[in-house]
Amino acid sequence: MKKQFIKIIFLTISYSLSFTLFADNHEKKYKHETIAEGLSFPWGVAFISNSEILVTEKTGKLRVIKDGVLLEKSVDGVPESLFKGQGGLEGIVLHPNFDNNKYVYLAFSETDASNKRLNTLRVIRGKLDGLSLNNVETVFKASPSRKTANHYGAKMAFLKDGTLLITSGDGFSYREEAQELDNHFGKVIRINDDGSIPNDNPFLSTPGAKPEIWSYGHRNQQGLVTNPEGTSVYEHEHGPRGGDELNIIEKGKNYGWPAITYGIDYSGALISPFKVKEGMEQPIKYWVPSIAPSGMTFYDGDLFPNWKGDLFISGLVPGDVRRIILKDNEVVQEEILFNQFGRIRNVVTAPDGSLVLATDSSKGKLIRVTPINK
Repeated sequence: MKKQFIKIIFLTISYSLSFTLFADNHEKKYKHETIAEGLSFPWGVAFISNSEILVTEKTGKLRVIKDGVLLEKSVDGVPESLFKGQGGLEGIVLHPNFDNNKYVYLAFSETDASNKRLNTLRVIRGKLDGLSLNNVETVFKASPSRKTANHYGAKMAFLKDGTLLITSGDGFSYREEAQELDNHFGKVIRINDDGSIPNDNPFLSTPGAKPEIWSYGHRNQQGLVTNPEGTSVYEHEHGPRGGDELNIIEKGKNYGWPAITYGIDYSGALISPFKVKEGMEQPIKYWVPSIAPSGMTFYDGDLFPNWKGDLFISGLVPGDVRRIILKDNEVVQEEILFNQFGRIRNVVTAPDGSLVLATDSSKGKLIRVTPINK
């Protein structure tokens, strides 16, 4: 116990000394313009091209911005989602071969067809044809269903090998299930692009385990990206009261929730006395108090040369973007940016190298950020 206590102190000191936090004088470095406004809680953003953007509205519509104009008509064929609590139409990602196959993937909460009091996370894919989504099919549905309308995760990212990762949150009231392998609560899921199970998933031979599980011990993971080289997967997740985490996701690993955490319950009660346990992964960074991390992108554009290779994380509280400078997969510096827009739901890198922010509001906006000299 004494050794573990010393280890916790050492980790805490290391975290406090390993990086520098500073705020940017944004007026001198970049400018911003509104791409679109009047979006109903924009959540996911996917670029088809510089001039065509898909945006999910949490309230249930898939919207299109074309040549700088938000089209009045939304995309037909999108399944009905459950807009309740933290649920709705959320994650979106394009197939790596979208130019040829036109597949769009959507993650959303939906009511359980067999029991209207329950709901779950579902992921579908469909072929985009103009303003229609055709040939819609389910590629993943989390089980079991839950009573709560919270903590869905609902972020997706394709790996270099063409498989799809999906975050599935702990459902808020089911946090203990995140440590069990017989359910999808608090897991990162890995499937093939058609929903089948890859033959090298880590728990295929584990009795009772869900075969889609890639990693476990997560809370509510709303950030999921690979680095530009495709060699590392970064994930962030909401902590309870404090304890938001930035993790590097690896096959078969246990990320600890709720057995270890740097946060406490909303009531102030202790969730776990442990921050470290053998066999459980440590975050490469955590936040106390919480920043409510909500989106993430690796910057690999050319407009901001000094930002190339940095990680950008949008936050809901108090509302800003964190630039995370990494060295050898460790956080060495953190910079606060774009803190003038309020709650920011997402941040993405556009094909032209600009950064695009989505504000979290019933009258949400998409905001493009470019250098001041461009």
